Formats: sequence, C-alpha cells, structure tokens
Amino acid sequence: MSALALTLSERAAKLVLYLRYPFVQNALIVSALVALSAALLGVFLTLKRFSAIGDGLSHVAFGAAAIAAVFDIFDLSFTLPVTIIAAVIILNAGSGRRTMGDAAIAMLSTGALAVGYTVLNLFGGSANLGGDVCSALFGSAAMLTLTKSDVMLALGVTAALVILIIIFYYKLLSVTFDESFSKATGTRTGAYNLAIAIVCATVIVMGMKLAGALLISALIVFPALSAMRLFKGFASVLVTSGIIAVVGATLGVLVSILLETPVGATIAAVDVVAYGLCCLVRK
Repeated sequence: MSALALTLSERAAKLVLYLRYPFVQNALIVSALVALSAALLGVFLTLKRFSAIGDGLSHVAFGAAAIAAVFDIFDLSFTLPVTIIAAVIILNAGSGRRTMGDAAIAMLSTGALAVGYTVLNLFGGSANLGGDVCSALFGSAAMLTLTKSDVMLALGVTAALVILIIIFYYKLLSVTFDESFSKATGTRTGAYNLAIAIVCATVIVMGMKLAGALLISALIVFPALSAMRLFKGFASVLVTSGIIAVVGATLGVLVSILLETPVGATIAAVDVVAYGLCCLVRK
C-alpha cells in the first residue's frame, strides 16, 4: 500500500512538473479548444442524424494524410481541402434522404482508406511512414509538440464556430430540426450546410493530431449525447456539451500524463465514462 502511495505521489509530482512546460500548456489549450469545437458541432450533427459523419470524414482525412505523406506534400494544404469536399458531398447527398447520406459516408470513408493505404504500400518507401500512419489512426505524442501557431489555429477555428452559432443561432436551429421547412421559408439552407461542412472538416483534421482518425468521432458524439441525457432545451444542450467536452479533454490530458497512456484514447475514455454517469443521473 505504501509503495502504491509512493508511486502515486511521484506521479503527482511529475504532473506538477510537467504543467510548468509550455508544450504541456499548449497541449491542454489545444485539446480543450478542439474538444469544444467537436462537441458544439456534434450537437448539430447528431440532431441532423449525421453523427456518423465524424467517423466517415476521419477516414477520408486519414487517406488524404497518407497520400500527402507519400508524396511529401504539406499535410494541411492537401488533407483539409479533400476533407471539406467529402463533407460537402455527404451533407448534400443526405439532404432529405437519410439512406443516401449513409451510403455516401460508407463509400467515401472506405474508398479513401483503400486508396490511401494502397498508395502507401505502392510508393511509401520511408520507414517513418508506418509511424506516421499509426499516429494518424490513434493519435500520438505529437500532441505534446504543439507550437503557438497550432494554438492560434485551434483558437481561430473555435472562435469562428462560436461566432457562427451566436449570429445565426435561429437559422441553424431551423436548418437542424426541419431543413425542408427552412428551405420553404426562404432560408439558404445550402449556405448553412456548406458552413457546417467546412467547420466539420476543419475540426476533424485538427482533431486527428489529438485523437487520431479512429477516435476523433468520440469527441463529436459522446459530449453531445451526454448533454442530451441531461437536458432537452437546445441552448442547454449546447452549453452543457461544451462544458463536458472541455472538462473531459483537460482530465484526459492530465490522466494521460499521470498514467503515461495515449492522449487521444484517454480523452475518449473519459468521455465514455462521462456519458455513463449522465445516463445514471438521468435514471
């Protein structure tokens, strides 16, 4: 028991020491911002019955990242446009036709994975590419090498999303719950869907460094579903989802430092536990 206490105290001291370093502070800030953006976006996507879009777009982003790594292209300049195009295709295919939306997600996600992995095997001669691909799938310690530019990018995307929600709150609410009625009343639903697609793709690409392609959808789905277990009002769900996401991301990073576990997987696990607790509170 004393050995366990000593181990825990040593890890706590290590955590306090780590918190003094700028790279850990940057990781905490970026993880909280990405989780907040993903959670706010997740509310709209879940209510539009497009919660699976996060998983599909993450696979598209992985395929694009694999191709960019093989041909030595700057990752963001190639991965982000490809993911945005895929998001627009999925949202347009699923407007009023749920089955087509599911089919578009399945086709694009599996197709992008297949093309990316095939190109990687055909042209990927570098030994480091395997590690890059593994990092893209599950996230990695690259989260702890974030710079101030990464922080500013995450801050800019999060601020843009929050401003978009505040200014166009009622329009987004209308498009989310009844797109056909919104279109009939003259609302430019295509423009709002395009904005959602662009922000969604950007958040997915940013979040891949945090949680990887296989876990980023957890940051989108679980906080939104957790908030919906507690509240029914749209505004209450939005605010609660953001709070759960930020707290979960912060705890996830701290726990990953303490237990030396992968950052993305730990944050996703914390979100799963939070959802379970919200279900218990609801009952």
